Amino acid sequence: MNATHTRLAAWDVLGTRLAGVTGSMDAMKESELAGWNVRKVGMTLTDMTDTGVTSLDVPDRYATVRTNPATGATEYLGVVGGHYQPIQNEEHAGLLDAVIDTGDAEWVAAGASHKGKRTFMTMRLPDEVQIGGKDALGLYLVAFNSHDGSSSFKFAVTPVRVACTNMQAAAIRGAVSSFSIRHTSGAGRELAEARRALNLTYKYTEAFEREAEALLARNMSPRQFDGFADQLYGIRDEGKAKKAAIKARDGLLALYRESDTLDGIRGTRWGAYQAVTEYIDHVAPVRGRDAVLARATRSFDGASGRMKQAAFALLGD
Repeated sequence: MNATHTRLAAWDVLGTRLAGVTGSMDAMKESELAGWNVRKVGMTLTDMTDTGVTSLDVPDRYATVRTNPATGATEYLGVVGGHYQPIQNEEHAGLLDAVIDTGDAEWVAAGASHKGKRTFMTMRLPDEVQIGGKDALGLYLVAFNSHDGSSSFKFAVTPVRVACTNMQAAAIRGAVSSFSIRHTSGAGRELAEARRALNLTYKYTEAFEREAEALLARNMSPRQFDGFADQLYGIRDEGKAKKAAIKARDGLLALYRESDTLDGIRGTRWGAYQAVTEYIDHVAPVRGRDAVLARATRSFDGASGRMKQAAFALLGD
C-alpha cells in the first residue's frame, strides 16, 4: 500500500496554505478570516396559531452572526447564552503571535469549517522529535475557535508524523497538551495566561517522546496486534460483534500489513499505534461524498482523538 503521497494533514484539506506568510494579519487576509466582526444579536420567535401570529423576544438567548468578508452579507452562525463573548479571528491569530517567542515558527494553514462556525490556525514549531532516532515527528501549534458556542477557544501542541501526516493524540498522566479559554467576559484576562500555559504543553511533548520511545522498544507479534485490534474495537465474540466494528478492525489489520509508511517500525507497539492513527486520519470509512474532507473535519471534532488516546493507553499497558 504505497499511499504516502496522498496523505494530507487535516489543516491542509480544510484550510488555506500560508507558505511565506509571516504575520497574523497577513494570515487572516490570506485565509479569508479577517473582518468577520462576529457579534451577538437579539432573538425573537414567531408563534403562529389559529388566532394569529405573535412575535416574542427571547431574553436569555442570542444569535451569533458574522459579516461575510467577500459579500458583506450578514450570516448566521449559532445560538449562545447571555454570558458568551465572541473571540474574533484577529484575537485568535494575535494570540498565536503572542505566545510564540521565536521567529523560527512558521504559519502553515488557517481556515474555517462547519460553514464558518469553527475556525482553526496552525503554526509549525522549529523543534522536531526523532523517535528512536529514525521516526520524525514535526511539532505544530494548532488553535481552534468556535463562533456558535459549541466549544471553547483552545490551542494545542500536536506532534505529526512526517512519513504520513498522522496527527498524534495521547492522554499522558501529569502532562497537559492543550489550554482552553471560555467565551465569557473574562476571556481577555485569560488570554494573558496563554504564554504560561503553552510552556506546560511543551512538557507534554517531552512526555510524549518518552512514552513513544518506550513503545518503539517493545516488540509486537502479528498475533498480538490482532488481539489489540479486537480489544480496540470492542470485539469479544466475532459472531456477536457489530458489523461496523468488524469492518473497522479488518481495515486496520489490512493497513498494518500493507502500508509502506510502517516500514521500519512494523512489529513494534509504536508501529501499531501509527497504524491506528493512519487508519483514523486517512482510511476509516466516513459519511459524505468527499471522504477526505469528512475525515479532516472529524479530526478536529474530538472523536478521532479519543480513539487514538484509547489505542495509546492499551499499547502502553
